Amino acid sequence: MEKYFTVFSVSAFKFILGPVTGYFLELSQLETIITTVLGMMATVIIIAYAGSSLRDKVLRLFFRKRRIFSPRNRKVVKIWRKYGVWGVAFLTPLLFSPPIGAAIAVSFGEKKMKIFSSMLASAIFWGIFFTYLVLLGGEKVTYYFS
Repeated sequence: MEKYFTVFSVSAFKFILGPVTGYFLELSQLETIITTVLGMMATVIIIAYAGSSLRDKVLRLFFRKRRIFSPRNRKVVKIWRKYGVWGVAFLTPLLFSPPIGAAIAVSFGEKKMKIFSSMLASAIFWGIFFTYLVLLGGEKVTYYFS
């Protein structure tokens, strides 16, 4: 049970570390995929329901002098305009972390069910992809992450 909780917790904050942790803890591929997806989705659900009030508090705490039109914000807006919630969901495990991806979707006012469905589809796809990539990498994975 402790192994599952570890993968779950790690995936909630940095998705790619879920499959790597599952590999190190010798979980099966299915166990790794399921706990990785659940970790990301737990974060997405919490952020979606906590909404903009939590996001505003976190931004004030960590980014006191926040520029509205920073280069990063411009990239996020460009991605949102071009691809919408599905684009953000697809890029969340790669470029963003689950909390950031969910906060982006919430900040643009997307409906919760659309956020959940797109993030779930993305989490399943990337969970399978990264789990098998880590499995195929084997010893190289232990070298880069140890």
